[in-house]
Amino acid sequence: MKKVMILANHVLGLYSFRRELVLGLLNSDYEVIISAPYDEKISYFTDLGCIFIDTPIDRRGVSIINDVKLIKKYWKIISIYKPSVVLTYTIKPNIYGGMVCGLNNITYIANITGLGSAVENKGLLQRITINLYRIGLKKSKRVFFQNSENRKFMHSYGIAVKNSMLIPGSGVNLNYYRLIEYPKDEVVNFLFISRIMKEKGIEQYLDTAKFIKSKYPNTNFHVLGNCDENYINTIKKYEKSGVIKYHGRQDDVREFHKISHCTIHPTYYPEGMSNVLLESAACGRPVITTNRSGCKEVVDDGINGYLVEQQNSSDLIDKVEKFINLTFEEKKRMGLAGRDKVEKEFDRQIVVNSYLYEIDLILQL
Repeated sequence: MKKVMILANHVLGLYSFRRELVLGLLNSDYEVIISAPYDEKISYFTDLGCIFIDTPIDRRGVSIINDVKLIKKYWKIISIYKPSVVLTYTIKPNIYGGMVCGLNNITYIANITGLGSAVENKGLLQRITINLYRIGLKKSKRVFFQNSENRKFMHSYGIAVKNSMLIPGSGVNLNYYRLIEYPKDEVVNFLFISRIMKEKGIEQYLDTAKFIKSKYPNTNFHVLGNCDENYINTIKKYEKSGVIKYHGRQDDVREFHKISHCTIHPTYYPEGMSNVLLESAACGRPVITTNRSGCKEVVDDGINGYLVEQQNSSDLIDKVEKFINLTFEEKKRMGLAGRDKVEKEFDRQIVVNSYLYEIDLILQL
């Protein structure tokens, strides 16, 4: 049996965005081996028959010792399982998994799920990371990019120039995120769905909530997601004053889309393609987000949402106020336009088919 090994830094990410790919591989009679840090969600994959290898990864750390341990782990498991093809996701699996595959003449496909702050922010860490990417991706059979700006950036450094391909992010499961009936708008509900951190635009969202709530009392601003330690007190303060409603991390955001009229995603974090926007649009919800790669691809400005300048609370306030003053039918029509867009451009099956095609092509050579 032909083996596909997946190197990832998070089981939950695989479960949320790539389980359809795993199912597609299993249904095509591939043996699937998953290497990632342990998470209870791995039982979903092992119940399907996948092999799991617990592989600790210091996701945001810069410890050379931990990275050397990761390289040794990848070398060991690739030597033991001898996969036909390796799929890598996120920076460290892409770089270190790619290095090990290259040295062992193992075919691999990398996925750039976003540049990350290590690459986007100029400085020594950027130069080091780019050089590591140059080595890690050198022998990759295919490199998938989730937006054209990320691809252009890597190409400017001579990385993956001849073997890159654009895919629509992780895509969205249109059967799971179905079109939800648009709620009446006597009270207008806004959603912020993200890890609560500065780069995700939480400060702009709170500025907007405070201003809009005072001017339009018939609005609610909901916040969903894990909270970074340095924002816990701020979130508590805004919740206590009635500016926001904080719900913590939610496993099923569809329940909140049922009451929501619009998702606000003022991120300036360097992501590949925003799943928050894809899922919101799939449910028929207008979106307001930043005019930057990974976000702007999901929005036709003025049609299914609005684009705003990043880190600009005034611009965000203007667009939210503009949205509030739309008629009910105009808001609803915006949401339907978003659903239509993701059906045409961001169906997850497009991503699954791209992988299956590339893997089949590789193994037929």
